[in-house]
Amino acid sequence: MLNRLTDALNFHGDALALRSQRQQLLASNIANVDTPNYQARELDFKTALRDATAQPGAGAAGRGAMLATSSRGHITAGPALASTAGLAGDRFLYARPAQTNLDGNTVDMDRERASFADNAVKYEASLRFINGNVRTMLDAIKGQS
Repeated sequence: MLNRLTDALNFHGDALALRSQRQQLLASNIANVDTPNYQARELDFKTALRDATAQPGAGAAGRGAMLATSSRGHITAGPALASTAGLAGDRFLYARPAQTNLDGNTVDMDRERASFADNAVKYEASLRFINGNVRTMLDAIKGQS
């Protein structure tokens, strides 16, 4: 019984960490919209979550890989992204440009804004699932007293 509860929390915890990582990646793309030759990045969320939940002990601790930039002038994703990059492994992909730009930048602001908003909603849903699981456990504990 306890394993089922911790498995559910671990799943949602991994999903939350990946959603946070994707949000930072999207923010990095938006921040680099005017950077020449910047290649927009994306996270294969479905595959990264499947891999994270399949690996025993792949929780938030012990993740240390860093997301590489394609040029020294690019804005980095920051230390929070670096701490969770190991969860996604090599699931960072280059986004396909909708149209070519003279400066070589592949950031599509419409796509990035839509992805950012969609990911924010899904991040909030993951928080609500975790909150609901914790409330259910607390209610079960209180009910047995």
